[in-house]
Amino acid sequence: MGNRESQRTRPCPSRLLGFHRATQRERHSDSRRRSSHSQLPIPDSRFPAPMQLALFDFDHTVTTCDTYARFLRQVASPEQRAAARWQVGPWVAGYRLGLVSAPRLRARVTRLVFTGRALDEMQTHGASYARTDLPGVLRPEVMRRIDWHQAQGHEVVLVSGSLDLYLQPWCTQHGLSLICNRLEHAAGRLTGRYADGDCGPHKAAQIRLRYTLAQYDCVHAYGDSREDRPMLALAQQRWYRGQQLH
Repeated sequence: MGNRESQRTRPCPSRLLGFHRATQRERHSDSRRRSSHSQLPIPDSRFPAPMQLALFDFDHTVTTCDTYARFLRQVASPEQRAAARWQVGPWVAGYRLGLVSAPRLRARVTRLVFTGRALDEMQTHGASYARTDLPGVLRPEVMRRIDWHQAQGHEVVLVSGSLDLYLQPWCTQHGLSLICNRLEHAAGRLTGRYADGDCGPHKAAQIRLRYTLAQYDCVHAYGDSREDRPMLALAQQRWYRGQQLH
């Protein structure tokens, strides 16, 4: 039971290079997520508070899909896709058996795709992905909630285990602060490693490093996965898969 629960941290990493086909159960779960998010109400704007912080997960909270997996599939070369079957395949099997964690598998696939790639080339891919692909997978009701927080003068932060290559240009476009996975680079080349470790399992710790939460009158948090629960625990107003937690 514990292994099964732990695998719900993020969408299955075996999807990252196209290994995975969604099961009927997963499709039903995605449908329920879309339905619950569509009911997300806009708060009453008569009572704005000047010092409030709003924290948003990205994949499956702001979006309808796993943007990290889609981006990896776009930038992976044919050679990398072929190599993935023997370099990553055994790790996928271990993940399904509960022997390999989701963060370890993500790190493995990230190393395979990005090691030695030119930083400027990947930044160009990321900017294009943010501009052309992300608009089609955003949840309109969650974007309205982000707009509402910004209109009230709240600080809005995207907190994600996805990559800075496309999240940074997207956040700049929308006026959001960002905490996410940043890829390490040296001499203009990516090393295939995260610069500061995998942010995904450590969102709450990264938020505490960046923000003094006691100075805010209210903290809001929005998430969809087990990985988001420590972040939700920091907030007075918590939303999980479109439903408010009390």
